[in-house]
Amino acid sequence: MSKAEKTKQFIIEKTASLFNTKGYMSTSLSDITEATGLTKGSIYGNFDNKDEVALEVYKYNSSLLAKSMARSLGDEFPTTLDKLNAFVNFYRKNWKAVFENGGCPLMNAATEADDTFPSLKKQVTQSFEGWINKISNIIKDGQKTGEIHPDIDADQYGSLFIMLVEGGILLSKTTEDEKYLHLALDRILFMIDKELKILPS
Repeated sequence: MSKAEKTKQFIIEKTASLFNTKGYMSTSLSDITEATGLTKGSIYGNFDNKDEVALEVYKYNSSLLAKSMARSLGDEFPTTLDKLNAFVNFYRKNWKAVFENGGCPLMNAATEADDTFPSLKKQVTQSFEGWINKISNIIKDGQKTGEIHPDIDADQYGSLFIMLVEGGILLSKTTEDEKYLHLALDRILFMIDKELKILPS
């Protein structure tokens, strides 16, 4: 990377947790300079405005989550049921790290992604659609291999899984009680076992 690219990446990485914790709208330019140790001139020398910093930080935060999830759904899980269970286990094992970094970056940005910040709203929408499609496609693969009931709506279940996870994270983070996330994850496991999986006759 060039020096400018390195500086830009430095700013993004140094403020990633800040934006996710304090908020994409609430984080000020002064917060950014304090977190990075750079001057306002240095920040504006690499980004057009604070919104551009926020948008690039969101892309960075969401990509970290996506990469972690991709590793958890890797080739070591050859079956659809293994992958769906790995999806649940990812949140079961990583909830503490997610909470310590301010919560799910998708959910946090979604609460701020209204019409006053359309570019962030667009990115968040794409992120959620990507997550839903990822889970839906795993379920569809299971239908092709005969692991999952052929008559269930894979897209509907993909949406339900993401809704349950995000709702569980929201309640657990707000109440500082992990039981709500675990309750959501238990419900997903129930659906996998009782509604999606083809039971032996």
